[in-house]
Amino acid sequence: MANDRATFGADLHLELRGTRLRAGLMDALREAVRSGRLEAGTRLPSSRSLAADLGIARNTVADAYAELVAEGWLTARQGSGTRVAPRTAPRPPAPPSTAPAIPAAARTRHPARPDRPLHNLKAGTPDLASFPRAEWLKAYRRALTAAPNEAFGYGDPRGRAELRTVLAEYLARARGVHARSERIVICAGFVHGLTLIGQVLRAGGVREAAVESYGLGLHADLLTRAGLATRALPHDARGTRVESLTDDPAFRAAGAVLMTAAHQFPLGGALPPDRRAAVVDWARATGGVVLEDDYDGEFRYDRQPVGALQQLDPERVVYLGTASKSLAPGLRLAWMVLPERLLDAVVAEKGAVDWVSSATDQLAFAEFLRSGAYDRHVRAMRLRYRRRRDQLVEAVAAHAPHTRVGGIAAGLHAVLALPPGTEQEVLRAAAWQGLAVQGVDQFRRPSVAPALDGLVVGYATPPDSGWQAALRALCRILPQDPGPVPAPPAP
Repeated sequence: MANDRATFGADLHLELRGTRLRAGLMDALREAVRSGRLEAGTRLPSSRSLAADLGIARNTVADAYAELVAEGWLTARQGSGTRVAPRTAPRPPAPPSTAPAIPAAARTRHPARPDRPLHNLKAGTPDLASFPRAEWLKAYRRALTAAPNEAFGYGDPRGRAELRTVLAEYLARARGVHARSERIVICAGFVHGLTLIGQVLRAGGVREAAVESYGLGLHADLLTRAGLATRALPHDARGTRVESLTDDPAFRAAGAVLMTAAHQFPLGGALPPDRRAAVVDWARATGGVVLEDDYDGEFRYDRQPVGALQQLDPERVVYLGTASKSLAPGLRLAWMVLPERLLDAVVAEKGAVDWVSSATDQLAFAEFLRSGAYDRHVRAMRLRYRRRRDQLVEAVAAHAPHTRVGGIAAGLHAVLALPPGTEQEVLRAAAWQGLAVQGVDQFRRPSVAPALDGLVVGYATPPDSGWQAALRALCRILPQDPGPVPAPPAP
């Protein structure tokens, strides 16, 4: 039977030089190992497979392998095949340091300062250790088994119909969103969705977007890159002052506003009902668009979660949701529920960019939703995060009773209000404790005057084994002197 290279094992690219085949093969293999192209432990093709690929005799390859094993370049074990042997590469000398030496006194003063944080209390990441691997694997298997052949093609830019259908039902039931499957577009994360809608708005004539005074700088930057100027709305104890959209001439050019209405990030409040109605009224009166970031809307601990702003007017609000906080950001699964007038433009823009979540991941998530596994997971994580937040509140009350915990009982983070002018000092103390935590000022828009001091504490990230130690480290850095502490944002 004729040899067919397609029937053999792993491919290996080698260029043989000279007329002596065995010597040329050995030289090519030595060079591939020496240059690092073949790393230690790499399994080589069988002598039969490589001989067929190179068009030479199998004995020539077997002899070359044997000699390289004898020289120490390769290893060969029964059942393990032929592999690249471990080799110790010479380490290049370290370049001379240009950093100033740390005085001995400073090293003695702070002997335990860690090079890396011991505890991570940064906001924005869920408990990745609680990802439901077993349930996800079951959903993936069921979805993959039932997937039609066309699911592995390029598909609809809106995303898989199976996911959009069950997602519409879930969002209507759990978040109060008015959604039809044809109005949903699946994105590879919230950033992807915001980028698309920003580009579509700019192409449609919008020149400026309003943003909240405090928030992730990346989100405002994305709108700026799309060609939209951004202007920060003022903030008070009740949250974002949306009335400025109509009362302040500075916002007259705004054609869109980006908001986290259910649970403001990072200050943690919920937009009051009158202001929710006011921002929708502004959109109706001006033809503007509200971009609703519902990043952790499922997690409310003291009452039923606040419904989505989108339900007040589905034709004036773009709803953006994600599985990044409820499941894991690594899934790259997010969605937009769009007004009819923006749908075709967003689909066209997405098709041109061709960013899309994996079709198999979409099918798995659809099965995860359909089976009820997603609801069970969200309920379980709601209990877990509520317990963490309660423990945080109790620890702060016991060890730093003058520190106030702000924001509503929701989401994956809390805000600890600090006396004016103390935020940077507390952050420096956190660094010496090996504690990674963020200050409120980090999220302030550059055009907004400093007004609040506080810590944004993410309580979802630490593993169970390190949670109590993280709490103790946090309490050690909090001021014991009450000082004039400002009131936290009202729920």
